[in-house]
Amino acid sequence: MIVTDLEMNPPDRAQAESPAVIRSYVALGDSITEGLEDTGPDGSYRGFADRLAEHLGAHIPGFRYANLAVRGRRMRHIFGEQLEQTLKLAPHLATVYAGGNDVLRPNTDLDRLADWYEAAIRRLREAGIRVVILSGHDTGWVPILRVYRGRIAVFSMHLRAIAERTGSDIVDLWSMEALNDPRAWSPDRLHFNAAGHHIVAARIADLLDYPFGERDVWARPWTTPLPQLPRVLQRRENFRWARRHLIPWLGRRALGRSSGDGLAPKRPELTPVSPVSPVTPAEPARPEATVTETTRAQSSPQHEPHQ
Repeated sequence: MIVTDLEMNPPDRAQAESPAVIRSYVALGDSITEGLEDTGPDGSYRGFADRLAEHLGAHIPGFRYANLAVRGRRMRHIFGEQLEQTLKLAPHLATVYAGGNDVLRPNTDLDRLADWYEAAIRRLREAGIRVVILSGHDTGWVPILRVYRGRIAVFSMHLRAIAERTGSDIVDLWSMEALNDPRAWSPDRLHFNAAGHHIVAARIADLLDYPFGERDVWARPWTTPLPQLPRVLQRRENFRWARRHLIPWLGRRALGRSSGDGLAPKRPELTPVSPVSPVTPAEPARPEATVTETTRAQSSPQHEPHQ
């Protein structure tokens, strides 16, 4: 039998012990959850977790939120100090985006990584916390990074199995076609931009029955097709990307360094969410700027790939 439409969540998940109303939320993860490349009104990073928390806070009285994510964090950190802090905070909801910085290391045993992941999710579920797992996304559209595509796919299938076995929800980023569009990504091609983070937040909100609006907000956000650059310009942009983003990233990995070294979580405790005016990223008038002008504008040292 050929499966043509994988369900976003297991059919027999059991979240009966989870609270009916979500009044607190903790986000665990690395740079994606920290929100790199999605700059808020005050200049700090925002990201899908902040966007989701702001949305839930606008609808749920007394809502509180913590974000424990730090760029570059690997599984041992996320399911170490971040997990322990989450259990102490005892939120109603937790989102988990973990494993990316481990899967990209060719020598990492994906089966053992999945076992570690499942043990952590079980601890969250046994504490009565509703868990939303985020799977890996497809890197097939990114030169060089597409070599990791098979490993990401294998680990994502592990995550689907873990979600089913633990009664957790899962948001399958791989299945979201909107995230295969460069307009959802920052110039480093490793982090979502504001539009990408908005898409992910809207998908999670839809899952939680607090939708941003119509399903098209996350399923079909682009109203125009992506213009295709001539092949010679594509090669030129790929070379520029490798020089500005890929080579520094590989250099840090070779030295065992991380862009998150010495950093602490931006929101370590559950606190009320400050009112923020809704920001819905508009579709770029010139999508090709994503790989040209935007790259030049955002190539400051703080815009580094995770790990």
